[in-house]
Amino acid sequence: MSTDFSRRRLLAAGAGAGVALAGAAAGKASAVPAARSSAASLRGVREEKRSLDELYADAVAEGGKLVLYQGGDVDGQAAGVRAAWATAFPEVELTVVVDYSKYHDVRVDNQLATGTLVPDVVQLQTLQDFGRWKHEGKLLRYKPAGFSEVHKGFKDPDGAWTSLMVIAFSFMYDIQAVGANAPRTPADLVDARWKGAIASSYPSDDDAVLYLYSLYQRTYGWDWVSAFAAQQPQFARGTNTPGAAVTGKQKAIGVGGSGSAVSASTTLKWVLPDQAPFMAWGQRAAILKQAAHPAAAKLYMNWQLSEARQKAAFNGWSVREDITPSAILKPVWDFPNANVDGFPTFMEDRAEIERLKQTFSLYFGEVKGDPSPGWLGLHPGR
Repeated sequence: MSTDFSRRRLLAAGAGAGVALAGAAAGKASAVPAARSSAASLRGVREEKRSLDELYADAVAEGGKLVLYQGGDVDGQAAGVRAAWATAFPEVELTVVVDYSKYHDVRVDNQLATGTLVPDVVQLQTLQDFGRWKHEGKLLRYKPAGFSEVHKGFKDPDGAWTSLMVIAFSFMYDIQAVGANAPRTPADLVDARWKGAIASSYPSDDDAVLYLYSLYQRTYGWDWVSAFAAQQPQFARGTNTPGAAVTGKQKAIGVGGSGSAVSASTTLKWVLPDQAPFMAWGQRAAILKQAAHPAAAKLYMNWQLSEARQKAAFNGWSVREDITPSAILKPVWDFPNANVDGFPTFMEDRAEIERLKQTFSLYFGEVKGDPSPGWLGLHPGR
C-alpha cells in the first residue's frame, strides 16, 4: 500500500370542551407555583464560596472518608491523584476504584437499585449517563468554586455535573523507530511500511476509541478501514495499551490512546494533527445524591477544579476558560478537529454506537481478552 491511496482519499474527502378547558386551566394554575418553585430551587444552587481548608474540616468532621469511581484502564492510573490527595488532605482517606466507565455506570445503577451504593463521586467517560442520572434525580446539584469559569460545554448549567479534566485521543509513535518520515495524519497509517508495526485499542470495546475510528472513517472512507485492517494491527483491551506497546518497543505506532502534545518526551510523540481529526472531551464528574460522604465529595470537586490542579494538567488543557496550562496551546474547544461537541452527541445515540461496534468488528475481529483493570465485581471499594 502506498501513500498514493492517502492522497486520493484526502482529495475525495475534500470534495367535552368546556370541562377540558376548565381542567386545563386548573392544571395550569396548579402547575405555575410548582414551576416557580422549581426555578427558584435551581437559582438557589450557588457556586461554592468556602475555602479548601473549610471544606477539608467538614470532610474530617463527617468521618474522613471518600470513595471515587474513576473511569480508566489500569489501577496505576490513579496513583497520581492518590498521592496528591494524601499530601493535601491526609485526614481524609481516599479510595479510588479504576474500571472501564461502561462497567462503573451499570455498577452504580445496580447499587442504587439494591440499596448498596458504594461511591460518593463518579468520574466517567460515559457522558450519556450524567444527563440520565440528572433526569432521574440521582445527582446532587452542586457548583464547586471555579464553576463559572468552566467552559459551557463542560458543565451542566444546573450543577448536576462538572467536567474536571480534558482527555484527548489520537495516534502516537516511537520517534526513533519511525525515523524522518513520521506519519502526520491517520491517512499515513495505511502506508505499506507500517504493516505489522501498529498497536491499537479495540474500537468495539471503548466508545471514545470507537468515536475516533468513526471520525477516521468519515474522513477517509471504509476503504481506509479496510486498508488499515490489512496492516495487521495488534489490538488489545485498554486505551493504555497502544502507548505501552510503543514505549515498550513492541510496535512503532499506537492508535486510540491519550497523550500530550506538550510532552517533553524524546522517545514518544503523541500526534496533534493540524487538520486531520482527533477527539477530545471533558471527563465528567458528579456527586451522587445518596453519597455517604457528601462533604468529602464536595472537597474533591473543588480540589480538582482548583487553579493549582488545573494548571498542572499533563496535556496542557484545562476545562476552565481562565486558566492556560500551556502557553503554546490554544484551548481544546478552539480546535475544530478535536470534535469536542461531537463526542457528547455521539454518546447519546446508543443504537448507532452498537451498529458501529459490530461493523468495526467485521473488519478487525471480535474483542478478545480480559479487561485490563481485571474483574472487579458488584461492590469494589466497599
